[in-house]
Amino acid sequence: MDAEALKTEAAREALNEVSDGMKLGIGTGSTAEAFVRLLAERVSDGLSVIGVPTSERTAALCKELGVPLSTLEEVPSLDLTIDGADEIDPSLGLIKGGGGALLREKIVAATSDRMIVIADESKMVDTLGHFPLPIEVNRFGLAATRLAIGMAAKSLGLFGPLDVRGGADDPFITDGGHLIIDASFGRIPDSRALTRSLQDIPGVVEHGLFLDMADLAVIAGSEGVRRFTPLAV
Repeated sequence: MDAEALKTEAAREALNEVSDGMKLGIGTGSTAEAFVRLLAERVSDGLSVIGVPTSERTAALCKELGVPLSTLEEVPSLDLTIDGADEIDPSLGLIKGGGGALLREKIVAATSDRMIVIADESKMVDTLGHFPLPIEVNRFGLAATRLAIGMAAKSLGLFGPLDVRGGADDPFITDGGHLIIDASFGRIPDSRALTRSLQDIPGVVEHGLFLDMADLAVIAGSEGVRRFTPLAV
C-alpha cells in the first residue's frame, strides 16, 4: 500500500476507540484528515460525537462532511484526541507541527483524557530530530527570539538552520497569528532538556515536542496495523 492508504488504515483502526457520546479532539494534517473522513461516515450512520478541531483547516473539513463541532470554551474537557505526528519515538515522544497547528494541537491534547497518535510506519524513529522541529514564535522580537533559540540549542550541543517557515517575504502565519521557525537540529538526544530550554525563552509561544502526551500509537505498515504503548526510557 502507498502512504495514503496506510494512513487510512491507521485511522480506521483508531476509529474503533471512538464510542457514542464522546467529546473528541480532532487533529490536523493528512493523516488526521483521513480520520475525519472515516469519522464522518460513522456519524452519518448514527454515531453521536462532539468534535473540537485543532485548526481552521480541520474545522472546515468537519463542517463540510457533517461532523458536529464545538469549542474548548464550551467543552473544556475531552475524552479522547486522535491526531497524526511527524515523528514518533519508542517512548511515544512526538514531533508535531508540520501542518502548522502545533499550539492548538497541544492545548487540545492536554485537555483530553487520552491521546492516540496515528501514522504510517515511516514516522517511527529511534530518536527524534530528523524532521525539523517546529517552534511557534511571536512576531515581535523575531530576531532576538531566533538568536535565543540558537544559543539554547548550542548549550545542548545542537546546531543547524533556524528557518522561518515560508521565508521572510511571505511567512507562514498560524491560526493564532504567530510565525513558525523550523529548527533543523538533526538528532535530539535529550528532548526533555530542549523542552525546558525552549520554554524559558519569552518569544517562544510553543514548540513541537509532545512528550508524555500520547497513550497509544496506531501504526500502519508492511506488517499491517500495529499498536504501540510508551516504552520507558
